[in-house]
Amino acid sequence: PIHLKFGCEMWYITNEELIFWRLVVKIAILTDTNSGIMAQEAEQLSVYVMPMPFFIDGQLYFEGVNLTQEEFFVKQASGAEITTSMPSPADVMDKWDDLLKSHEQVLYLPMSSGLSSSCSTAASLAQDYEGKVFVVDNKRISVPLREAIYNAMDLVKQGRDAAEIKEILESDALNGTVYLGVSTLKYLQKGGRVTPAAALIGTALNIKPVLKLDGGKLDTYAKVRGSKQMEQKLIEA
Repeated sequence: PIHLKFGCEMWYITNEELIFWRLVVKIAILTDTNSGIMAQEAEQLSVYVMPMPFFIDGQLYFEGVNLTQEEFFVKQASGAEITTSMPSPADVMDKWDDLLKSHEQVLYLPMSSGLSSSCSTAASLAQDYEGKVFVVDNKRISVPLREAIYNAMDLVKQGRDAAEIKEILESDALNGTVYLGVSTLKYLQKGGRVTPAAALIGTALNIKPVLKLDGGKLDTYAKVRGSKQMEQKLIEA
């Protein structure tokens, strides 16, 4: 057993605990806010998060930084013009450089490559880091991406290095599916996934699409009429 002094506090730990502490700080786990993890929760979990950028009426915002989720939905409902973006390469590399000051490796889990080019861009940037940065494309977003973060944390505690963790998570990439019930066609039309004519007819007929995100690709799973049928189809799925 040894003594470690932090500020005015003296901690008494065993050699086994010291080994565990070294393993934890060796690898920095980084994700983005598409996981649903914001800065405060990331700090509690001892992981790190890249805020996703988006534009509202031409003004740049960062999710969880200068606009809350509640404020976002208020602006969306008010009819604001909203477009999404991805973290700039400079911001991503600055974050990696900062983390590598206190960690040996960075394990980066961005949103699925099937939904954004941010993953492939990050993978290209990581090639210049000579095995210090590992970008994981495990085809996830939202709750499944959060689950992958938890899995990565457990693997770090087991003593796995970043290359092993990347391989394990990517081998599990297709073992997760998300179903989405869409209450309005308005935003699918704005995003170009539905034509204006189809949106007009679908709205008149009270059509509610159920979408499926499987392997990183977003497709239509079913089309039903009314919210109750949409909820039942989600339960069946």
